[in-house]
Amino acid sequence: MLKNRCALITGSVSGLGYAIADSLAQAGASIVLHGIQPAEVAEQARADLAAKRGVNVMVSRADLRDPAQIEQMMQQANRFAGGVDILVNNAVVRNPGSVDELSIADWEEALAVNLSSYFLTARLVLPAMRKAGWGRIINVSSVYGLTATTGRIAYITTKTALIGLTRAIAMDTADAGITCNALCPGTLPTPPILEKIEGIAVGKGISIAEAQREYIATRHPTGRFVAMENVGAFAAFLCTEAARDITGSVLPIDAGWTIE
Repeated sequence: MLKNRCALITGSVSGLGYAIADSLAQAGASIVLHGIQPAEVAEQARADLAAKRGVNVMVSRADLRDPAQIEQMMQQANRFAGGVDILVNNAVVRNPGSVDELSIADWEEALAVNLSSYFLTARLVLPAMRKAGWGRIINVSSVYGLTATTGRIAYITTKTALIGLTRAIAMDTADAGITCNALCPGTLPTPPILEKIEGIAVGKGISIAEAQREYIATRHPTGRFVAMENVGAFAAFLCTEAARDITGSVLPIDAGWTIE
């Protein structure tokens, strides 16, 4: 389905980004993984994915706070595969804090990684996509791009801004065979969430299973986590011909969290 396509996924050495990369690799795309984990961890992720799916995989450890390193990453991807056909912006920093608590440094880091890097990578892939008359850009926002909570001003602001960025890119590329959409996942079983649930269990003196049920019950009517592989499958679908008319869309994958 995606043979002869190259997909670059930021924040993809582990977690949701890796699940998305795996789905795109399963569909035949060559993969550019990205992450700032230690080099040996990144290399193991690269080797595992290449062996599992039989596709070419490279890895970048670019610091997305630095525009020069972002440009270098895109140049490396171009040399690796001749151009990036699919861009999935997924990298994120989660700097907690309310408006009167968050440090300026944490605010600026969130803007750089969670928002500006998405703009810069899209800007850099578009010339080749326009020339080819085909491209897919997927921005991973969040359920918190559609709602809010306390103590997460940087995360909520950047994830909400991504929806506007997505719509603007979609409008700018609508006549070029390029689509741009935003995915808004609900709660995923990521290490930080699982650690939080363990802390709740210890604090309340209940089992981890009970703490998980309580945590999910306040968010997902389905009573379960959003599966990372399902988000990956949805991203892969957006890269198919069947999805060519889906652009500028904000697509919740939130187990019913935002039902009104």
